[in-house]
This record gives sequence, structure tokens and C-alpha cells, in this order.
Amino acid sequence: MRRDRRPYFIRRLQGAWLRFYTEHFLVPAFDEVGPGLAVTSPRDIEIWGGNIRVGACAHIHASRGNPTRLCTWTTDGREGRLTIGDYVLISPGTQIIASESISIGSNTMFASGCYVSDSDWHDTYDRTRELDKHAPIVIGENCWLGVRVIVGKGVTIGDNSIIGAGSVVTRDIPPSCIAAGNPARVVRELDPTRPMRKRSELFAEPERVNRDMDRLMRYLLRENTLGGWLRSVFFPTRED
Repeated sequence: MRRDRRPYFIRRLQGAWLRFYTEHFLVPAFDEVGPGLAVTSPRDIEIWGGNIRVGACAHIHASRGNPTRLCTWTTDGREGRLTIGDYVLISPGTQIIASESISIGSNTMFASGCYVSDSDWHDTYDRTRELDKHAPIVIGENCWLGVRVIVGKGVTIGDNSIIGAGSVVTRDIPPSCIAAGNPARVVRELDPTRPMRKRSELFAEPERVNRDMDRLMRYLLRENTLGGWLRSVFFPTRED
């Protein structure tokens, strides 16, 4: 698709259906969810297990064929816990699976295809049981995990740190640094004297942001018609 040919009113109707589906089917799956939850492709978001809590203004994205999963598991009477802070961004294809405990700080961002698990799920010699192959994960505030980062059990990632794309985190990463590689190692420290903007600043005035986004949508779709959109759906051309 080269451009969005939907008329403004169709876009609004689809947005209303998305909000209804999220509130009716997705929100009840959480133990707790803060205001301002925004999702894309909610049918491709899987919430499994109890003790899953999400803070305010979280953005959880998925796409067709690229589902996002937030899961906890019950093993030997122990139910995992997954706690996600405010203003967190989770991109399509990310899987976060807790056997014991995973805590994610506010303003943290996950790029597409990340995998975070606090368990190996099978013992080294007893492949039928988890045994002691689990340990809590703590991801601090305002962290940024690049595409296809893997975070293993028992890891703590300090506030403000960045993990490079494709990295495998098997040991603690200190705050305010950039780490990369397999296993991930610190490659650079961030400048503590430079100010840092966080995702929370995007939501300082949520009503104004919503109004601005609606005006932008009206402007971008101003020339679209119902007939043109239907033609592009059923008889698309190279221009569509």
C-alpha cells in the first residue's frame, strides 16, 4: 500500500471498533491496567496467565503474522509475575514470559522481536523439569532494547541503558550505558551532563495530543472518498 485511501469517517469508525475490542476483550486479561492503553492489532496480542500488571499510557503493538505475547507461567505452585510501568512501548513480535518475576520500569521501549524470559524452562540434566533454572529479571526505567534483543534469567538492566540490536543479555548491565553483542558487554557510557527526554513528555497534555492527532488525520485524509477507498480495496492499482 502506497497511501491510506480511507475516508476520515471510516478511519474514525475503525478506531472506535479498535477501542471497543481492546476494552471488551484485552483489558480484562490483565490483573491491572492503567489509563491510556493504546494497542494496534489487538487480535494479535496474547495475554496469558495471572499477575500481569501494566501502568498508564502503555503502547502495545502487534501485527498480522507478528504477534506480541505477555505471559506468566505456573510451575510447582509458583505463579510468575509481570509488572510493566507507565509509558512503556512494546513493539510487534516481542515476547515477555515470566516464571518467577519480570519488572519493567516506566518509559522503557522494546523494538520488534525482543524476547525476555526469566527461566530456561528445562534443567540442564533433567529435561522434563524447570527445577532451579529461573531467576527474576529487572529492566530499569527509560531503557531501550533494540530489535531482537534477548534477555535471560537473573539479569538487571540499569536505568537509561540501551541494548543494541540482536544482543543477548546474560549478565547485569549498569545504568546509563550502551551495551551490545553476544553476550552483551558495555561499549560506551552515556554523557551524564546531557538532558534526556522521556516518553512521558509525550503525554504531558494528553487531550491536546489527541486533538492534534485528530486534526492531522483530517488533513491527511481530506481528499479521500468512499468510492476511491472501495476501488482501492477491490481493484487496486500501482497507484494504491
